[in-house]
Order: sequence, then C-alpha cells, then structure tokens
Amino acid sequence: MKVGFLQQHNTADIVNNIERLCDGIRDLAKRGAELIVLQELHNSLYFCQVESVENFNLAEPIPGPSTDVYGRLAKELGVVLVTSLFERRAPGLYHNTAVVFEKDGTIAGKYRKMHIPDDPGYYEKFYFTPGDLGFHPIQTSVGRLGVLVCWDQWYPEAARLMALQGAEMLIYPTAIGYDPNDTQEEQQRQRMAWQTVMRGHAVANGLPVVAVNRVGDEDGVPFWGTSFVCGPQGEIHYEASTDEEESIIVAIDLHRSENVRRWWPFLRDRRIDSYTDITRRFIDEEK
Repeated sequence: MKVGFLQQHNTADIVNNIERLCDGIRDLAKRGAELIVLQELHNSLYFCQVESVENFNLAEPIPGPSTDVYGRLAKELGVVLVTSLFERRAPGLYHNTAVVFEKDGTIAGKYRKMHIPDDPGYYEKFYFTPGDLGFHPIQTSVGRLGVLVCWDQWYPEAARLMALQGAEMLIYPTAIGYDPNDTQEEQQRQRMAWQTVMRGHAVANGLPVVAVNRVGDEDGVPFWGTSFVCGPQGEIHYEASTDEEESIIVAIDLHRSENVRRWWPFLRDRRIDSYTDITRRFIDEEK
C-alpha cells in the first residue's frame, strides 16, 4: 500500500494552511498515494503553547466545516485520509480528535486523544477533555487503522490494545518539538526517544508505524519534524528532515506483518493470566 504524508510548517493564516494542505493532498494522490496522513492539529498554529480562552474559538463540531472540506477532497481523489481536528463537542467540552475519511468522502471513524499532556509549552489539559471512545481501530478500504494521537505514542498499552483488535498499522499524528532552553544534547535525546518508543511499538506488535510531525518554528518553539515510517521490525522505511517541509510516499507491505508475527509470536506468548496489576496506577511495595 502506498502511504503518503505531509510534514508541514504552519502559520497564523489558517486559510492558507488548509489551502496548502489540500494542494499537498492532491499532489500525493496524483503520485499514487492510497492513504494520506496529516500532522496533529494541522489547520492552525499549535495553540496549546499558552492558556487562553480565546483559542477555544478555533474549535469546531464534527461533522463541521473542516470535515466538509476534507471529506469532499477524499471523495474527489478516491483516497483514505487521516486528519486531526480541534473538536467542539458541546459548550465547554472539547477534544483533540482524529477523523478518518473513506474514499467516498464519508467519515469512516474518529478517535479522541486519550492521553493529554501538561508540560511547559504543551498546555493541552487546559483545552482537551480526555477521549471517551477507547482504543479501537478504524476499518477502512485500505485496512484497519490503529489511529492514536501524539502523547498517546509514549504508551505501549494503547498500541497493544489497537493490535489486539486487529489493527494492521499504527498511525500517530503528532505535534512535538524542542524546549529551546534545553541543551542541544538533551534536545536530541528527546527526539530520538520519541522515535525509539514508536519503533518499539512496531516491534512489540509486529505492525508498521506511520508518525507525522509538524516542522518549523512557532512562537519560539522549534518543532522537530522527523516524520517517519517504519516496518513491523522497527526498520526505518523513511525519515523526514528536522527542519524542512516534506511530501512523501512510502510503499508498505501489509502482508509482511504476518511473517514477522510467525517468526516472533509475541501475542502467543503473552501471560495474560499474570497482567491484572497493569490496571493499577502504581504497585506499592507493601502489597
């Protein structure tokens, strides 16, 4: 399957961001992409750098204006499209939501980000209610997509639950960058940890991974790009640059996962009878 992604630098001009995305999606489809993945919260700047009630004006319902735009585009081009939107569910209730469109333009499914960070420059708990749809793959004409979002990428439990329900690929729209106050060495350690943990999810579950990050400086925060696609043994098929926009198509052999899981039958050897404590926050020594 040919998977395309756009690693884009966003500006404060939302209309222009969307126009450039649509142009990029059309170009990827023209080049043969069957599945196209966009970065997290791709319509605007990454607004979670500050806590401001005015930023809630960026949210919209699903279905809504953006789903109309991207749905029509998916239908026009005959592609499956993974988008990432700021959802206004009700007054005072908002989510960070991935929406997947089928080739006919309909919504194949959505996923509300479950793990919500709260770090300097990433004040997402101010904006987003944790997801309530659970971890469930979205069935599409190109396969069962295990769509997760950014901070979810650090949690092996999320990837595993997608795999256990038949996901054929793990997909992570992402917005992550450097703290400009960190040393260069620490910045690179964090960037490589980000990639390494997702490659680990690929290996542990025998599935390919697609991670799409934004790039460029936004109000002093340099997003580190490095969007990548890896195979079910964690092998890198493509890694984007740290500082440039990119429009890439990568061919993925979904059948390879079958062989990898035969060689490394991790699902067979799981000790499901011994994992009950995994649902506890922490296991105190006195137990």
